[in-house]
Amino acid sequence: MPNPPTPSDIALRPDDEQIALLRDKAEFVRLETLRLIQIAKVGHYSSVFSCAEIFATLYYDAMRLKRGEPQWPDRDRFLMGKGHAAVGLYPLLVDWGFFSKDVLDGYTRLGNPLGDHPDMRKVPGVDFSSGSIGHALSGGLGMVLGGRAVDRRFDVYVLLGDGEMQEGQVWEAALSAAHHKAGNLIAIVDRNGYQLDGQVDDIIGIEPLADKWTAFGWRVHEVDGHDVVALATLLRRLKAETSRAQPVCVIAKTSKGKGVGYMETEPGWHLGYLAPSDEALAAEEIKRGGKAQ
Repeated sequence: MPNPPTPSDIALRPDDEQIALLRDKAEFVRLETLRLIQIAKVGHYSSVFSCAEIFATLYYDAMRLKRGEPQWPDRDRFLMGKGHAAVGLYPLLVDWGFFSKDVLDGYTRLGNPLGDHPDMRKVPGVDFSSGSIGHALSGGLGMVLGGRAVDRRFDVYVLLGDGEMQEGQVWEAALSAAHHKAGNLIAIVDRNGYQLDGQVDDIIGIEPLADKWTAFGWRVHEVDGHDVVALATLLRRLKAETSRAQPVCVIAKTSKGKGVGYMETEPGWHLGYLAPSDEALAAEEIKRGGKAQ
């Protein structure tokens, strides 16, 4: 069950204007994902839709960034283990002024830097090249330790798929992060229950997930990953803490394909393509009811 709110959570709750902004940005992520996959003719709809509110809350509430300055040294870092959700991230980087919309509109076309997975060498604002599952948490820990060595205390957020919990390197990084007291490392597990081949727990069971992270020396919080109020409040609480000796794992309970009903119940939409008429219907559904709580 999600952790109950505390009095400090109530004080940290975003106001109505900010809540509306976060919901709008999550809808923006979903609609832009539809549009960009229409250009590419194939893509990861449901993987993006499960983490749209996480993207929105990180980029418009939790993370410290400077508009138009993707290489600002004191920025918070963001890494994706589930790099196949990059199509939902790119529009936010454009919105932050890290590169132009013209580049976005050429998504996956020959010579364009934006691929199905993010490349930090080509895409301003991408902090880690991902696609081979399991490496991002190690990279995030390296950034924390690198920042510590030069006396920079930025936070590092790492978004992990729940199927990614089956990778041994994740747990090696988790053990190492606890040992090094990497308190400004925040792992967010998108616990949508599905991976490419089906239900996560049918392939290799990962529960009790919270207990496992706790046993590895992490502080663990569980939250509704589509509730922007709960997400923002939790991440604000973490940001407000002046002394963190333990890394933090946020287990975000989500629905794969959130916002488009049939994608929520059909794992085959991990990778697919919507014909233009179906894309239009999906967009209507997202606008009608896809806004999170």
